[in-house]
Amino acid sequence: MGSPHLHADHLATASPWHFSSSAEPVPGESTVPLGEAAKKFGVFVVGGSLPEREGNKVYNTCTVWGPQGNMVAKYRKVHLFDVNMPGELVIQESYCISPGNTLTTFDLPQCKIGLGICYDMNFPEMARLYAKLGCKVVLYPGAFSMVTGPTQWELLQQCRALDNQVYVVTVSRARNTNHSYVSWGHSSIVNPFGKVIATCEEKETIVYGDLDMEYVNKVRQMFPLLKQLRDDVYEVMAK
Repeated sequence: MGSPHLHADHLATASPWHFSSSAEPVPGESTVPLGEAAKKFGVFVVGGSLPEREGNKVYNTCTVWGPQGNMVAKYRKVHLFDVNMPGELVIQESYCISPGNTLTTFDLPQCKIGLGICYDMNFPEMARLYAKLGCKVVLYPGAFSMVTGPTQWELLQQCRALDNQVYVVTVSRARNTNHSYVSWGHSSIVNPFGKVIATCEEKETIVYGDLDMEYVNKVRQMFPLLKQLRDDVYEVMAK
């Protein structure tokens, strides 16, 4: 199989605390241009995430647009970031955001890709389900904080990639120290053997990487983890 070539725009965006006031329908003002860009350049564009308003609810949403300019997937963040680290980090996303309830995948000619957003990466069951669904790439737009980023950002990517023998692609906004929420940055690509093959620092930049689907197959042949799952003893399943 061929190797998709991905790049990630590493940009500063709106803070989670402004989600309710800046929420919009999908498709909408911020997402329609993504479809136009996808059609203009004949590529897939993953735009995420942004606050989506539907009725009286607001979701943290990632959209995917195909080469024909159509929306091919929409994912709403399942796990909301409600954490309490006194003196360091106190956030309650559920105060203004509703959780999504479904996993979302989309197909490239070369592979199937699973979507998550930020805190979703902390939940290994979700990545395992994507692997069981046939995904060879799991993509997480996110914005880890200056508290969680240094210790968790890269480690979680490597764990999710190694445990499920997939490429993990993360896209973070760049660091803006004048913002109310300062992001860690460091957009990256990790291969199925847990190696970081492309990354950056905290500044605005573009990260490039070649994803080799044959390498995914090779790793899964060498270490057939997904075939050795003991479904008779334990099981991870979607509902």
